[in-house]
Amino acid sequence: MANGNFTRVTEFILIGVSERPDLQIPLFFVFLVIYGLTVTGNLSIITLTSVDSRLQTPMYFFLRHLAMVNLGNSTVIAPKMLINFLVKKHTISFYECAIQLGGFLVFIVAEIFVLAVMAYDRYVAICNPLLYMAVVSRRICLLLVSLTYLYSFSTSIVTSFSVFSMAYCSFNVINHFYCDIVPLLALSCSNTSFPETVVFISASTNLMFSITVVVASYFNIIVSILRIRSSEGRKRAFSTCASHMTAVSVFYGTLLFMYLQPRNNHSLETDKMASVFYTLVIPMLNPMIYSLRNKDVKAALKRFLTNSCC
Repeated sequence: MANGNFTRVTEFILIGVSERPDLQIPLFFVFLVIYGLTVTGNLSIITLTSVDSRLQTPMYFFLRHLAMVNLGNSTVIAPKMLINFLVKKHTISFYECAIQLGGFLVFIVAEIFVLAVMAYDRYVAICNPLLYMAVVSRRICLLLVSLTYLYSFSTSIVTSFSVFSMAYCSFNVINHFYCDIVPLLALSCSNTSFPETVVFISASTNLMFSITVVVASYFNIIVSILRIRSSEGRKRAFSTCASHMTAVSVFYGTLLFMYLQPRNNHSLETDKMASVFYTLVIPMLNPMIYSLRNKDVKAALKRFLTNSCC
């Protein structure tokens, strides 16, 4: 297939969210607002959990890294997407495309594992409160986060290399708003069985491990909460993990909707809409979820604003 009269691809064309010219400017402003809220919300979480002495606990340490991952994931996708709304030629170079896919994979894999680590943190806090500071010490927190980033970076390198080691000839139009694996492999003019296997093993392993940790953690959390006799105690225990449960439900709900739908109903348009949600909307929602449902974060924000004005 790759030996004929084909021209090697040096750039790709991104179709974007919509091909309709009349929607480009309205969509630009919609996604500009989404990205603006994402940057503002996640930078606020990062700042508050860094400077406020009352938020120097393992839970907020992991929340800070979730905000960093969300900000990174959105920033890898949104700027190029916003530019393409305003220009006629939606091109992205071969190497820029590879970097975008690599960055996306780093942050999406990191988010999967940070959410799992946060679930484990809540499990220890509720089920073994007396051992909490020993089990989730600062050293353990740094180790878990370091391993998460190391693993996500390694996964990104292996997966991106397997995808971009394929031959891409002549046809270069990607039916997506960023360089994603499925639409890229659909353009390849060589055998894609190896990268497809790599992607399947990596995605299934990551999701199964993360979901297992989250489900096991919350099963034990719920059992422990139900054993608490006072309603006030149950309410207090539940409130410490309600924000994370909401964030986990939204994130995994989107991924499971995308990957578990019947194959005959599966389409690139559906993938595109799901991708909008977990690359742009969820990173915007997470700071709101953790701020609106968390008294400590709201109190820290008030203190920060008060000190800034003085």
